[in-house]
Amino acid sequence: MAIEITDSNFEEKVLKSDKPVMVDFWATWCGPCKMVGPIIEEIAEEYDGKAVVGKLDVDANQEFAVKYGVRNIPTVLIFKNGEMVGRQVGASQKSTYTKALEEHL
Repeated sequence: MAIEITDSNFEEKVLKSDKPVMVDFWATWCGPCKMVGPIIEEIAEEYDGKAVVGKLDVDANQEFAVKYGVRNIPTVLIFKNGEMVGRQVGASQKSTYTKALEEHL
């Protein structure tokens, strides 16, 4: 299951992770986010132990959405060693997300 990422735990869960991290920036009112949500959950299960997969609600947590220039949702960012190394804006197929994550394993 994807972990919940918030402004208060972002640094610990994402920036200090020793594994690659995929963060889904989403909101409850966002239609395309509802399509991406189940894909993110599948990826979280498949990559358990190899990568960290989480979701950040942009309505409740705006600090890091602003910091990383998330203007449209869903936006999925990939982090490795505390640096953003990938970005996918808008709903996409599962293979797009897994390919981006695989590049950093």
